[in-house]
Amino acid sequence: MPLLGLGVYQINNCEECEQTILTAIETGYRLIDTASAYGNESAVGNAIKKSSIARENLFITTKLWVQDAGYENTKKAFENSLKKLQLAYLDMYLIHQAVGDYYGSWRAMEDLYKEGKIKAIGISNFFPDRVADLIAHNEITPSVNQIEVHPFYQRFDTQDFLQRKNVQIQSWASFAEGRNNFFENELLSSIGKQYDKSIAQVTLRWLIQRGIAVIPKSVHKERIIENFDVWNFELSKEDMDAISALDTNKSTFFDHRDPEIIARWVQRKF
Repeated sequence: MPLLGLGVYQINNCEECEQTILTAIETGYRLIDTASAYGNESAVGNAIKKSSIARENLFITTKLWVQDAGYENTKKAFENSLKKLQLAYLDMYLIHQAVGDYYGSWRAMEDLYKEGKIKAIGISNFFPDRVADLIAHNEITPSVNQIEVHPFYQRFDTQDFLQRKNVQIQSWASFAEGRNNFFENELLSSIGKQYDKSIAQVTLRWLIQRGIAVIPKSVHKERIIENFDVWNFELSKEDMDAISALDTNKSTFFDHRDPEIIARWVQRKF
């Protein structure tokens, strides 16, 4: 799995989504991350078909939503996603939330993996206790846990735990979706000036140097190109340590263990 990919969350316009992906692939991105809950799997599939890059050179991830939890439901949801994406197999399939019968979902995903329909299976938004429980009671360890990680919520303890369990951590909301005046942050800006890089590039480089995979989202060509241009510099230890001081040790969005949030997810149908 590439360390750097393109996320397509909240790209709801089909034509815009297709063009964004084609621009990213032309730039050099090979990982495209979507989800059934994003409502744009068909657009992703269309872009893949239009791309000049061979399917085997792309890494495509999608996710199973809460309403499709359980063994049989997961099998149906997987086939539906595969049909929308116009693919014969998936590179990665993730359980989107640790809600509902995700144990049944995991058993279905294990079977799909063994059948060769998925190259790797993983999870998203699972806290360490849920990860440990899932690993202890199933045959296959998740390859990836995609979670919120950015300078304001750095998740060092979670990363240490996942590394011990051989689970790759992947960051969503790497830029905190601009919250807390992220793109005006003085520290990240001052570090960027040392390397002639933007706040976004500094942040992606900081995550990559921690061994965390990233899937930044943008629909703007210049930013898609900018986000990919992070391989020609390296942050110093002093820079890395300085960024660690920004950690608030709490989500910038919501608590995934809040009963009201979980009830809201259960009610959301796609």
